[in-house]
Amino acid sequence: MTDSKDLTNGIADALIKSSNPQHPANLICTLCRNFYTLGWVTGTGGGTSIRRGPHIFIAPSGVQKELMRPENIFVLDYSTRSYLRKAPSLKPSQCTPLFLAAFDRGAGCCIHTHSQWAVLVTLLVERDARERGAEVAEKCFEIEMIEQIKGFPKGRGKQGMMGYFDRLRVPIIENTAQSEEDLTESLEAAMEKYPDTYAVLVRRHGVYVWGDDVQKAKTQAER
Repeated sequence: MTDSKDLTNGIADALIKSSNPQHPANLICTLCRNFYTLGWVTGTGGGTSIRRGPHIFIAPSGVQKELMRPENIFVLDYSTRSYLRKAPSLKPSQCTPLFLAAFDRGAGCCIHTHSQWAVLVTLLVERDARERGAEVAEKCFEIEMIEQIKGFPKGRGKQGMMGYFDRLRVPIIENTAQSEEDLTESLEAAMEKYPDTYAVLVRRHGVYVWGDDVQKAKTQAER
């Protein structure tokens, strides 16, 4: 006889079991392995989340990114913010409220990496601002006349992609010394101030990138 707890666990586990490589639980594992190979995440740092209908699939905390498996994935109900499935013996990602901020703005996937290139950009912008006597907190990363800009949409609700002569602006927020969750308020403020952005840099930390779907978020993160 199967008790109610086993039955409940079986229903929850069905959310993350699929032979389809495009299933969110499988895609998150693939993306995390790829980002580890690229050097964008190391150890248990960084994370990825995908929205599929009413469900939010989230990489866990405390798992080596190249070793992640579908059974490690958490599933959240988007409307109630309650967990439909928790990975045994693991903790939810501290990035969860930041991922939700992206989903609240229509994203289908949000990626957080600790790319050294992203960290370097934040330090260079800080250095340049100090040399000019400008307020560091008010600066963002700006770039134009570079081919990779063409991979970014013009903005939320706008048609078409950016052009070679357009200026891409990526806001930078300050890192926090404690929990990742403490970044939520400043991330949301940056999203409001720069409504066309699809990324927010975190000084001395990394970057959050999102897109309408997995392919677009991945493409924008790679740019």
